[in-house]
Amino acid sequence: MLNSLTFGVSLLVIVLTLAGVAIGRYPGVRMDRATIAVVGATVLVALGALSLEQAYRAIDLNTIVLLFAMMVINANLRIAGFFELVAARMAGAALSPRQLLGVTVVASGVLSAFFLNDTIVLVFTPLLLQVVVAAKLNPIPYLIALATAANVGSCATIIGNPQNMLIGVSSGIPFTRFLAYLSPVALGGFVVIWVVIVLVYGAGLRPREVSVRLPQRIRTFKPLLIKSSVASVLLLVALLAGVAVPLAALCAASVLLITRRLKPERVFREIDWSLLVFFAGLFVVTAAVESIGFMDHLVPFMQTWAGQGVVGLTAVSAVLSNLVSNVPAVMLLRPFVSSLADPEWGWLTLAMSSTLAGNLTLLGSIANLIVAESARREHVTLSFWEYLKAGIPITLMTLLWGVLWLRAVL
Repeated sequence: MLNSLTFGVSLLVIVLTLAGVAIGRYPGVRMDRATIAVVGATVLVALGALSLEQAYRAIDLNTIVLLFAMMVINANLRIAGFFELVAARMAGAALSPRQLLGVTVVASGVLSAFFLNDTIVLVFTPLLLQVVVAAKLNPIPYLIALATAANVGSCATIIGNPQNMLIGVSSGIPFTRFLAYLSPVALGGFVVIWVVIVLVYGAGLRPREVSVRLPQRIRTFKPLLIKSSVASVLLLVALLAGVAVPLAALCAASVLLITRRLKPERVFREIDWSLLVFFAGLFVVTAAVESIGFMDHLVPFMQTWAGQGVVGLTAVSAVLSNLVSNVPAVMLLRPFVSSLADPEWGWLTLAMSSTLAGNLTLLGSIANLIVAESARREHVTLSFWEYLKAGIPITLMTLLWGVLWLRAVL
């Protein structure tokens, strides 16, 4: 049992770590979320909040393996030109500003459900800007549509975003069951996004014929494109057949790592190693929350809100996700949800609410920040306040739809 001084210092370290993760940095030092999480975890072990062996056990290797495998698959698809090809084909099918908006929402949302939302916005943002600039359209509504749809679409599957991967591994809910419950939430969310953005930016989205083809030729690596597409299909088949999600993803990734043409170094350069480090550090930090006994103070509060069912847990998750970001929020709420008498409704509610809550502000999710930063490099500014015009109504309406749907089916 920790003495009061060690408890107080450990709690302070946890708060500072989560605050740094939420903000993304500390003033005056060059630290990102990954380094903040690792340093915080190390300090907690050094303080005795948990032992080194407990810290090792706290790291969920299933989640780390799943993240790594999906990054390998996405890296191969990206190098092959798959995402650029899809973007070009979808853009060519849009003949008006509102059609292009709809195409952006559907394409980014559906692809995010299967290939990680962060990957989709990273690839799509510069391509989308090329399209709207060539068509002489205001890029802001399309950038907001891209970010919000990627987040909404990612809530539909276990492999759509990092927090869902964590929930999928922790809950053991089959891929098909997860998809059946949450895909209607995503589909309804797409409609909400399109309607809200049309209402907010209606003047610039009036019907007119536009040319929205990409101004440059899309280059693809055909052998790798075929191989990575086949591997992705096999992954989906394995998931639908009930194969364990981490194993199915790792098998698909391993197939892609067997190659004569592509150097492994090129694939590994595409891996977001900092995200893997970030997760490992956060696992330790959130384990310390339990080990020092702080969760004992939170359980009565959580039980009160859980008594409200889907509504109560959604409210807690949405608020916490905007305070400390959605991945830490899920990690903090994971012990409580797993202790419920019927945890399935809790896991599904947590997946829905933590993901959709990320659309509230520009800082609400990594995908939003990627869109804003990628746009800035192309000399387009998506400001915090401009984003709020659509972000707030989209978040409130999609959360309302998600709550109504899950209350009806669970």
